[in-house]
Amino acid sequence: MAVRFGILVFPGSNCDHDTYHAVKHVAGQEARFIWHKETKLGDVDVVIVPGGFSYGDYLRPGAIARFSPIMQDVIRFAREGGPVIGICNGFQVLCESGLLPGVLLRNASLRFICKYVHVRVEQTDTPFTNALQPGQVLRIPIAHGEGNYFAPKEVLERLEANGQVVFRYCEPDGRVTEAANPNGSAHNIAGIVNEQRNVLGMMPHPERCVEALLGSEDGLGIFRSLIRHVAGVSV
Repeated sequence: MAVRFGILVFPGSNCDHDTYHAVKHVAGQEARFIWHKETKLGDVDVVIVPGGFSYGDYLRPGAIARFSPIMQDVIRFAREGGPVIGICNGFQVLCESGLLPGVLLRNASLRFICKYVHVRVEQTDTPFTNALQPGQVLRIPIAHGEGNYFAPKEVLERLEANGQVVFRYCEPDGRVTEAANPNGSAHNIAGIVNEQRNVLGMMPHPERCVEALLGSEDGLGIFRSLIRHVAGVSV
C-alpha cells in the first residue's frame, strides 16, 4: 500500500518539488501537488506544507498563506487526526493557522542562514519520528531568515512537560549548547508537535537530505516514519 502525500503549493513555494522528489522518487510513495486555491485536499493520507516564501513573506512569513482557501481543509484534516508536517515556511504557516503554538521571529543574527546543522531527536512516539531513535542526532540543512522559535514562558513549559519538543539543535555529539543554536530559538527548539501529536512543525529541511549524493540521508527517517505510521510497514 502506497501512502498518499498531498503537497501544498502557494505562490512563492520553492521546496514543493524537492518534497515531491523525496516522497515519490526516493521513498517510492504516491504524491501530488495541491494548489492553494483548491478548497478540498482530496484523498490523501499525509499533508505536507513545504518550505519557501509563500506570498513573498509579506507582512510576516505564513501570515497570508494562512488565509489561502486550502487551509480550512488542512485545519479540518489536522483536527480529525490526519498527519500534517510543516517544513520551514510550512512551520510558520502552521503557527499562523493556530495548529501549533508560538511564532517564528527573525534570526537572532538578523541574517538569512543556509547551512547544515545537527538536531537531536527528543521524542519518538509521533507519526514523524517512530522510525528514529531517542537521542539520535540528525544532520539536516536549514535555510531561513525567520527561524527563531518564540513562545511565552508558560507555553514553553507546557511544551516541555508534554514532550512536544521533537527536535532540538545540538552539537554533533548530541550536546545541547548555545553555540549549536543557529537562530536563537527558545530552548534550542528545531521542531514541535501539537498536543495530539499529529501536527509537526520543523525549521530544518528533511526533504533536502534524503540521498547520500546530497551529503546526508538523515531526513529520510522522517518520511519513513510517516509511511510506517500510515501503512504499518517499514521502508
